[in-house]
Amino acid sequence: MRKIKVAHVLNSVGGVDVYLRLISENTNPNRIEHIIIHQRDLKKKPYKNGNSTIREYYIPIKRNIHLFNDIKAIYKTIKYLKKEKPDVIHAHSAKGGIIARSASLFYKLNVLYTPHAFSYLSATSKIKKNIFLRIEKLFKYFNSYVLATSQSEKNRALNDVCYSESKVIVFNNCILPIETKDLHSNVLKEHNLPCNYLATVGRPSYQKNIEFMLDVIFELKKNIPDIHLVVMGVGEYSPNLNAVKAKVDHLELKKNITLVNWINRESIFSIVNKSMLYISTSRYEGLPYSVIESLALSKACVVSDCDGNRDLVENNYNGYVIKQGDLESFTKKIEKLYFDHKIRNKFANNSYNLFNNKFNLRNNITCLEEVYFKHSK
Repeated sequence: MRKIKVAHVLNSVGGVDVYLRLISENTNPNRIEHIIIHQRDLKKKPYKNGNSTIREYYIPIKRNIHLFNDIKAIYKTIKYLKKEKPDVIHAHSAKGGIIARSASLFYKLNVLYTPHAFSYLSATSKIKKNIFLRIEKLFKYFNSYVLATSQSEKNRALNDVCYSESKVIVFNNCILPIETKDLHSNVLKEHNLPCNYLATVGRPSYQKNIEFMLDVIFELKKNIPDIHLVVMGVGEYSPNLNAVKAKVDHLELKKNITLVNWINRESIFSIVNKSMLYISTSRYEGLPYSVIESLALSKACVVSDCDGNRDLVENNYNGYVIKQGDLESFTKKIEKLYFDHKIRNKFANNSYNLFNNKFNLRNNITCLEEVYFKHSK
């Protein structure tokens, strides 16, 4: 059996780190060997492929643009590629994509680039958005295929960045089924959570739009005084945290909001599992693991109509998809599911069926292996 080597280039944080661990741990070690080129972080546990620890190489890769560090990161990546001689490169997020594709000019390999939500979607001004989009368009010529995490991300690659159809592949973000019998309720007691609450996972940031979520809770409180929202994922990279805390105070929501610092995935699963439903007000996504996990845990969802969310929630099937900024609709739909147990349970069952049919990693991982083989040298 032929075996190939895949080199991953990335800044391994957040959902990107989750993605890498899931695929590296679940690809067949007799077919795929992985190496990882990323930033040094002594707090991270080693990456595994089967029973083997994956070799890691370190570069000064960071989220923001830093010309000296970025050039140094490209130089080191070239050196590691020449040493390891991989068959294909898998680059993750904008910065990993730039570094890997630049390095591939000196060590010629196909680069499978997974944006995990294109960088220009994060821009808060038209000028920045235009700059980031131009960068994406420039680098599409650098030995580049897009390995999109969703159909929405594929559409962005085709329509905004102008890739040709033959240069875009879809491999949906997937997770393993979650065994609820293994989950514990201790974490609920630790955070003193009420019996009934809504759940969301997302660092306070422009992308996750938690401030709007607080507006929704403020409106819900008028008819449901004890409404409660648990926000998980606060801490590691939360640029809007102070603004969120200030708004909680301003709207007098301290008794209605619990902010949970960064916790392990099993604890997150335990909290989501006991929630009434899952909500997201994101401005953009790739294909959010938090929503996939909610489907796997059989949760009805109320989400904003953005890339990623609309790929996971089908309106009136397993939840509601609401136009961004539509405060009245968000409030009414959450309130409906809060009180209507029959519809909520129907949506919950549909969520699990959707997960099992489309986003179960056990069923889909061989598709990714075939993508690696097809584009290897």
